[in-house]
Amino acid sequence: MADSSAAVTEPRRNDTRETVLFGGVYGSVLACSMVAALTQYGHASRGSRRYDAAWLLVTAFASALAHGYAHYIAERAPHRRGDTLRALAAEWPLITAVLPTVLILAGAGWGWWPPAGVEYAAFALNIALLFALGLVTARWSRRPWTVAVGIGAADALLGVVVVVANAIIK
Repeated sequence: MADSSAAVTEPRRNDTRETVLFGGVYGSVLACSMVAALTQYGHASRGSRRYDAAWLLVTAFASALAHGYAHYIAERAPHRRGDTLRALAAEWPLITAVLPTVLILAGAGWGWWPPAGVEYAAFALNIALLFALGLVTARWSRRPWTVAVGIGAADALLGVVVVVANAIIK
């Protein structure tokens, strides 16, 4: 009979490509939904845009921490020292994906461009990111270009659904 301690398996590790794509999609959808929620009352002052940028960043960090910790807990395997920090650090793509939206909102707050209507630029950027991530993922999977464009369009539609749902809810 084999020694049961030898049967301990390593926790599953996501590859970098999967982590980047997951975090990118999650972050882009999070940014769309947060911008929709934060602009729901029509505040368009420079101060409110700086506030929106700060809250989007705080939400991204909170989401990354919650997601990383959930991965750590879900492994159900013995963990080594430092595994928790590695699980949390692996969520960097989610935070990176919201940074362009944070910059758009903060830039409006700093007076780089008018604060009114900047949410439309943020929505367009995130929808374009979702399209690009869907396209890249499909091409990495060796899908033909026509199929890859369709997958990218379907992923971008997810961002559009978030924007439309928010408009209907208002």
